[in-house]
Parts: sequence; structure tokens; C-alpha cells
Amino acid sequence: MLKDRYENTLSTGSSAARDAYVDGVDRFLSAAPGAGDAFAAAIAEDPGFALAHVGLARNYQLMGQGSAAAEAIAAARGVVTGLTAREGDHVTALGLLLDGNGPAAYQAIRKHMLDYPRDALVAQTCTGVFGLIGFSGQPGREAEQLAFTTALAPHYGDDWWFLAQHAFSQVEAGQTGPATDTIERALAAHPRNAHGAHIRAHIYYEAGETDAGYRYMGEWRKDYDKGGVMHCHIAWHVAIWALERGDLETMWAVIDADVAPDAAWGPTLNVLTDNAAFLYRAELAGVEVPARRWQAVSDYAVRFFPKPGIAFADVHAALAHAMAGNNEALGKIISDAKGPAGDLVGMIAQAFQAVATQDWAKVVERLSGVMAGHERIGGSRAQRDLLEFTLAGALVRQGLGAEANLLLATRRPLKVPANAVKGLWSNL
Repeated sequence: MLKDRYENTLSTGSSAARDAYVDGVDRFLSAAPGAGDAFAAAIAEDPGFALAHVGLARNYQLMGQGSAAAEAIAAARGVVTGLTAREGDHVTALGLLLDGNGPAAYQAIRKHMLDYPRDALVAQTCTGVFGLIGFSGQPGREAEQLAFTTALAPHYGDDWWFLAQHAFSQVEAGQTGPATDTIERALAAHPRNAHGAHIRAHIYYEAGETDAGYRYMGEWRKDYDKGGVMHCHIAWHVAIWALERGDLETMWAVIDADVAPDAAWGPTLNVLTDNAAFLYRAELAGVEVPARRWQAVSDYAVRFFPKPGIAFADVHAALAHAMAGNNEALGKIISDAKGPAGDLVGMIAQAFQAVATQDWAKVVERLSGVMAGHERIGGSRAQRDLLEFTLAGALVRQGLGAEANLLLATRRPLKVPANAVKGLWSNL
């Protein structure tokens, strides 16, 4: 029988379908454009190829196309004969995820990994900061993420996709040195893996290597098609580094071309969170942000995330609504926050409400209560610096520069750019 790149048997008799499927998986795992087209091509060659339907469903889900994803997973479930045991479990586990049943999906996926550790498309759901572990809302999820990839490491060897994800687990757990070695191995095997390049950016960021990161990512992204799902977020990294370097002209040019809601292409979660976080980090650094920019992000959040439910989206939507004066949408997040990290969402949303009214004491009071466990809201350490710098900024606004410096020096010792918070150093 035919097999995929990870030596898993596939229930299709069409070599063309197999080749298109393998291409789709690799494009999906590397955030390259065309994954959906490749899965569709596999289905065209063999309409009964269940895993191609699942791959297409996952691609739709990633892009926020829920109805199309539901149709694709229904087609996969409609294939009831000829599947191997692995393929049947693959459809079941990812079907639970596509149904929105995260806890059941996670249990099914962990069990699946014990039996089929090299089923990469299933393993992928638990990697990265936006995966099932990353968005679990549970304390210690960074350690769990590292434990997950460490357990899989013997099964993947020098595979470029796995090494990149393992490097992400390492750096998010504070293992910057080992992560550097791991990501270099991954990129040597596949230099154009967008996830790999993105993870390399995080390692530069965590090491405080602003200029090196800016040069690397600025050069790497020149040939990255805007149809790639990481295009917006990679541009965000470049804009953050331009801000740190004081290059406001480049910063706004990158934002306006590749990150702003009317310019970005990619997952709606990235567009919302990257814009909200960037705009306030710019304000903290002393950059004047026009009100129209905040209004555009608030409008985007209302359109794509009208109901609370995803903690990482909710806290960024709360910030945008607060800064745009959309008190109705902000109030809904504060009152209706739910999920395993709902308690943190409510407190952070109230902190951003206080930012908008310049009630700096309340900002400190609300954020102080979440600092010990804000990894529960999801996202990377780099993304959650929004909270670290917001708290520092509120302290500075109260004349507590020494306390703000101690906060950042203690919590982010390698990553404290001198201009992260305007007035920080002059208050010492």
C-alpha cells in the first residue's frame, strides 16, 4: 500500500492522490501557500480518500472558514470502509477537534499518539502556542508542551517540522540555548519552513538579539508569499523590532502593508491579536497612535470575535474596544468571559478598561493578580509581553519607575529594550 512521508499507510490506490496529499501536509506543516489546493487535488484524484478530506477541513479551520471545514470533515466521516485503524482514529480525533470539542479531542489525540506517534498531522494540533495545549488555559502548560514534544522526539529524528516545533517548546520553557541548536537543525533541513523561520524569530527575541532578528526575518520574508498563513505574524515581528530600533518609518510601512486589518491576509486570530498588541506596545514606547487605527481593530474584533470564548482573542479584543471607546463590546467581554482562563480574561479586560481611563492604580491592581499565571491565556512569551509592559507602564505613570524596572529585570531579564516603556529609565 502507499505511504505518506512519515511511513504511515494510506488507504488510496492512487499515487497521484498520495503525492498531492503529502504535498498538502508539507505545505500545511510549513505554512506554505497552497495547502488547501493540494488537499483538493488529492480528493479530485480519489474522492474516497478520507485523510485528504480531513486535511482540507483542518486548512479551512485554520483560516476561520467554519462552514467549509464542517462540510469537509463530514465528507471524511462518510468514508466508512477501507480505512486502516490509524486512519479511522485520525478521522475520529480530528473530527472532535473540528466539532469544537477540545477536551475530548485532546484525550483522543494523546491516546492516538501512543499508538501512532508519527501521525504528524494529528501531533501538530498539540504543538505551538495556539494548539490544544497552548490554549488549554491550564497552569504549567509551557512545561506540558515541552514534555509533549520531548516524548515524541525519538520518533522523528531530524524531521524539519518536528525539530522546529520542539524548538518552540524549548524556548517557551526558557531553554533558549537548546532551542537555538534545535531550530538551526530544523532550518538546515528546510530553510523555507515559515513556522521554522517564525520560531527562529522568537528565539532571537527571547535572547534580546534585536538587530540579528530584524536582519534575519527582514531578509527571510522577502520571498514569502502573502498567501502563506504566517505572513501577517512574521511581519508583526519585523514591526516590533523596527519599533525597538526606533525606525518608525519602517514600522508603520510594515504594519500598513502586511498587518493592519485592511491589509493582512491570514488567520483572523493573528490579525486581531497582532494589531491590538502592536498598537499599545507602540503607545507604551511613546508613539502616537491615531484613533482610527484603534477603531479599525475594534471593528474587526466585533466582526470576527463577537462572543467571548477564546481567551487570547478576548483579551486583545478587550484592549481594542477599550482604546476605541467601544464600551458595549468591552462590557460583554468583562461580564461574559468564560472558559478555563475566563477568570484571567475578566481581570485583564478590566485592566485595559482602566488603561483607557488612565486609572493607573487600577491597572496595577488588576494586572498584579494575573502576572503569576498569565501563560494560561495562551500565546507566546513575546506576545504576553503586552501585559508585562502594560504593568510597567502603569507603574511609571505613577512615578514608580524603580518598581517598573525591577519588574522587568526580574521577569524578562533578557528582553527589556530601553524604549519598551517611555520614561522607564528616566524614573530610576
